[in-house]
Amino acid sequence: MPQESVLSSGMVERIGLENSIIHYKTAHTRIALTEPIKNHNIGLKAIVKLLLDAKIGVIKDTNAINIVGHRVVHGGSTFAKTTLIDEKVKQKISDLSALAPLHNPPNLEGIMVAEQLFPNAKQVAVFDTAFHQTIPQKAYQYAIPTKFLDENHIRLYGFHGTSHKYVSEKAIAYLALKQSKLISIHLGNGCSMTAIKDGKSIDHSLGFGPMNGLIMGTRSGDIDQSVIFYLVDKLGYSLKEVNTLLQKQSGMLGLTGFSDLRDIETEAAQGNKICQLALEMNAYRIKKYIGAYMAALNGVDALIFTAGIGEHSHVMRHLICAELNYLGVQLDQDKNKNYHKGIQEIQSAHSKVKILIIPTDEEIEIAQQAYQLVFG
Repeated sequence: MPQESVLSSGMVERIGLENSIIHYKTAHTRIALTEPIKNHNIGLKAIVKLLLDAKIGVIKDTNAINIVGHRVVHGGSTFAKTTLIDEKVKQKISDLSALAPLHNPPNLEGIMVAEQLFPNAKQVAVFDTAFHQTIPQKAYQYAIPTKFLDENHIRLYGFHGTSHKYVSEKAIAYLALKQSKLISIHLGNGCSMTAIKDGKSIDHSLGFGPMNGLIMGTRSGDIDQSVIFYLVDKLGYSLKEVNTLLQKQSGMLGLTGFSDLRDIETEAAQGNKICQLALEMNAYRIKKYIGAYMAALNGVDALIFTAGIGEHSHVMRHLICAELNYLGVQLDQDKNKNYHKGIQEIQSAHSKVKILIIPTDEEIEIAQQAYQLVFG
C-alpha cells in the first residue's frame, strides 16, 4: 500500500470439515493444500506459516506487517466507520456476537490470533454494517413498538457492506453513470442483496442479524415467525435449538444435505430432484427481491452478480434472470456460460437492464479503508 500491489493472496475454505482447502498464491507460486482445518484459529495460523515459508513465503518475519485489517460482520449502532481495535472495541464486538453468532465470534478470534502473530501491527476493524448507515428509517425500522428501536437499537443493520460498496462503485465507474440505480446480488455461503441509489445503500435483504432474506448455505433466510413459536410450543424445541436449526442446519444444507452449491449443482445435473428444487427455491427468493428493489428504486440500471456463487455459477444466474423480461431483464446464455475474469456484461442485445458480473474484492476494500485510517 498505497499502490495496492498484491504480494500474496489466498483463502481457507470448508473450515470445520475434513477436506478443508488452503489456497495460496504469489507471483511465482500457486498451491492448494487439502487438510482438516477445525477452526478459524488453526486456519489463520496455517496462512501465517505459508507467508513466512523460506521458499514460497513473501515476508521474512511478522514485523513486516504494519496493519492487519479485519472484516467484522456486526458493528451494531456503535460502529459506523472503520475503527482501530483496542480492548473496548473487542469487548463490543463480543457483545454483538448474539446478533451474528456465525460471524462475530470467529471475527474476534481472528483479531486475537492476529494480535499474537503480529504483535507490532495495528489491528483495524472494517464493519460490514457501515455501508448501510444510509438506509432511511422507513426501510430500517421494524413495525414493533418504537421503544425497541429507541432503547434497544433493534433495527435493520445490513451486512456484506464492503462487498456491496466495492462492486457498486466499480459498476458506476464502468457504466459512467452520474445518477445510478443498482441492485447488487452477493451470493456465497452467505447471501444478500442491496438496493443502491447514487452510490448509497437504501435497502438490504439482511436485517438485525445476518440470517434473514435469501436462502443461504446453512441459514434459512426469510421465514414466518409463527414457525418459531410452533417449534417451541408444539414440538418442544428450546430457543437455543431453534437458533441452531435456523442458523446452521437450514438453507441449502437443510434442503439437500449439502451446504456447498457446487455439490448441489453437480447432484442436480445428475437428476437429483431434491437438489433441482432447492436451486429453483433459491433463485425464486432472489427474483422476489429483484422485483421489490426495482419498486424501491423506481427502476434499475443494472443487476450486479458478485461473490463466489454470483461470479462462478452460470446455473444460478440463468435461473435468477429467467422470465424477468417484463422487467426488462434478458440474459444472453452464451455470454453467461462463457464468463472470463473481470467485469463482464452478460445481458442480451434486447435487454433494457444491464446484467454485470463484477468480482468482489473485499481484501482491497479493507486494505484501502485500513490504510486510510492509519496513514491518512
